[in-house]
Order: sequence, then C-alpha cells, then structure tokens
Amino acid sequence: MDVTRLRLLVELERLGTMAAVAEVTGMSTSAVSKHLAVLERETQVRLLVPEGRRVRLTPAGQRLVEHAVGILERIEAAQAELQGDTTPTGVVRLVSFVSAATAIALPAMRQLRVDHPAVDVRLIDLEPEPALAALLSGTADLGIVYEYSLVPRTVPERLNRTVLGDEPLYLAEPARSESPAAQGRQATRARLRSLAKAAWITNSQGSDEDELVQRICVTAGFTPLIRHRLDNLDLHLDLIGAGLGVGILPQLGLPDGGEPPPETRLTPLGALGGVRRVFLVARGGEWSWPPIRTVARCLRQSATRVLASPESDSSAH
Repeated sequence: MDVTRLRLLVELERLGTMAAVAEVTGMSTSAVSKHLAVLERETQVRLLVPEGRRVRLTPAGQRLVEHAVGILERIEAAQAELQGDTTPTGVVRLVSFVSAATAIALPAMRQLRVDHPAVDVRLIDLEPEPALAALLSGTADLGIVYEYSLVPRTVPERLNRTVLGDEPLYLAEPARSESPAAQGRQATRARLRSLAKAAWITNSQGSDEDELVQRICVTAGFTPLIRHRLDNLDLHLDLIGAGLGVGILPQLGLPDGGEPPPETRLTPLGALGGVRRVFLVARGGEWSWPPIRTVARCLRQSATRVLASPESDSSAH
C-alpha cells in the first residue's frame, strides 16, 4: 500500500470530504478520488460508500485508518531519527583491537552511558583484518583498526575510514642489554644492528607486525630472527623483561602512564619506524545514522587524549 494513499484516507476521515482533502493536500478532487480508488483495489476491500453528494468510510475503511495512523506515526519517527531530530537510539556493534579498546573505546563508552544512554554499544575484540571482514559482512557496524606508516593497509572500497590519530613506535629490549645510544634518544641503525641475533617478537594474528619488523631491520642491514608470536602485550613485555626477546611496541601497547616495567627499556624509533595510525571504519552510507555518528564523535573525542594528530591522510571519508 502506498503511504500517500494511506495519508489521504486518514485526511478524509478527519476532514469529511474529498474537496477538503484536496484543499489541504494541493491535489485536485479527482486526483484524490483516483488515489482512493486505487487503494481499494490494492486492499481488495470496499473502503468508501456514497452518502448523498459525499462519501463515508465503511467499517473496513475505519479500521484501515486506525492502522494507517500508526503506520504514518512510525514512518515519521523513523525519518526524524535518521535525520537526527530525536535522541539517538539503537545498537552499535563496535569492533576494536585490544589496546585501542582499553585506551579509546572504554572511556568513550563510559561517556556515552551518561550522555546517550539509549545508544547501546557492544564491544568485540578483533584485530584489523577480521574487523574489516566483520564490517563487510554486516556483523559489525563500526570498527577501530590500525596500520603502520611503513606497512599501509588496503581498506575495501565498500568501507570508508576516518583517522583518529597517530602513535609513536618504540624499540623494546631488556634493560640490562648493552646499548650504544642513551635511553630516551631515538634508536639508530647501529643500535638495531646490535640486535641482529636477538629473538624478535611479533603478533600471531596477521602479517603486519612481521612486515614492520622486517622492513625496519632491513634498513639496518640484517634479517630479524622472529622467534615468538604473542598477542598479549603484557606477556610481550614480560618476555622482553626476562631477557628472552626484543620487539617493537606502539604507545597504546604500553602500561598505564606509558612507563615500561623497570626491567624493560624503550627507545623511540622515530623516522626508522614511522607511526601506527589508528582510524575508524564503517560501511559507506552508514556514517549518517545517528547512533553511529554519535559513537564515532565520542571515539574521536576520546582519541584526542591518547593519540597525536595525523600529519596527513588522503583516504579519510
């Protein structure tokens, strides 16, 4: 059934005559009559009967008006919600890698609970590649993912991204290891070469971390020996502190406050390592839905407290 015809039927019940309906809708009386005749054919029920020079609604017509009022109210409510004219309401399934979930998503969710309690955020822990797959399949609505500036990530065409910010990368090694560079200064190729025989640590999920370590070490003239693959960053730091490996850690991967355990030394990689860029991803066209727009805004605000502003990003939506 056409919404316009339902609206005309409701107006006829309210105003009493087709002439009055024509006046308020800007249609001709004959156009109103034709629309209502089509509505009768669509419903296959007699909705109007003549009564002198006027018409009156049959019991079926009156019942359809009752349904139509509810239908039109729901349509208007949906339009208002989609246009942002009402309080954002709905479920947003948010996928995020662990360190961003802790540092960015959780503070945003706490704020949303206060400011927008009708927005129900459901957090799912996923690394970037499975997160993108979840967004493409429709099992997630919004994602926090990352890429390394030395290892750019390709985002499928159906998805749009907007950057949250950048974070620096650090060379992490046992504090007791000998170093030709003072702590706090940027790592040098000479420092990296001294770790050519060390056991390097990367992530077990995906190849980004492998590629990053390979590229950084190749600039220092050696191929790293990747011996450990760990997803838990606390275990990553424990292994390094125990003298059993070295690795590369992003800022968000550090303990609260950004200070490493005393048995672990961090040296900024600077230009040798580039940055890890964090961004939001959603399916094209969904950014305008008020709950997603609201969650994205809170995530951006949260990210400004822990990430640096990106230098540039040509792929942001």
